Amino acid sequence: MHAGTVDLDAAFSAMADPTRRAILSRLVKGEATVLELAKPFAMSQPAVSRHLKVLEQAGLIVRRIEGTKRPCRLVPGALDEIERWLTQLRGALEANYSRLDTVLEGMQTRSDTP
Repeated sequence: MHAGTVDLDAAFSAMADPTRRAILSRLVKGEATVLELAKPFAMSQPAVSRHLKVLEQAGLIVRRIEGTKRPCRLVPGALDEIERWLTQLRGALEANYSRLDTVLEGMQTRSDTP
């Protein structure tokens, strides 16, 4: 994986877990420490750290060292690649639905013709 790119398989795999999605949602508000991220969950700090490691390996977050703390933040642009992929998929689906609408309209027109 190159810097600034996201492995979509790893990203979607990481985001398949609700705890990781909640962590990402929290990080949208800004940088947070492991303790701050662990607060809303009924799990140990090491368990949250394991979730953070998965998100980090997927290229979605980065951690920096600040004394004994390791604040986390979203990787700028990491979600852009996911959004590009989803936009491409949405466009293909919309084109398919548009073609289906055209076919259905043609069928309706033929059935309305005496």
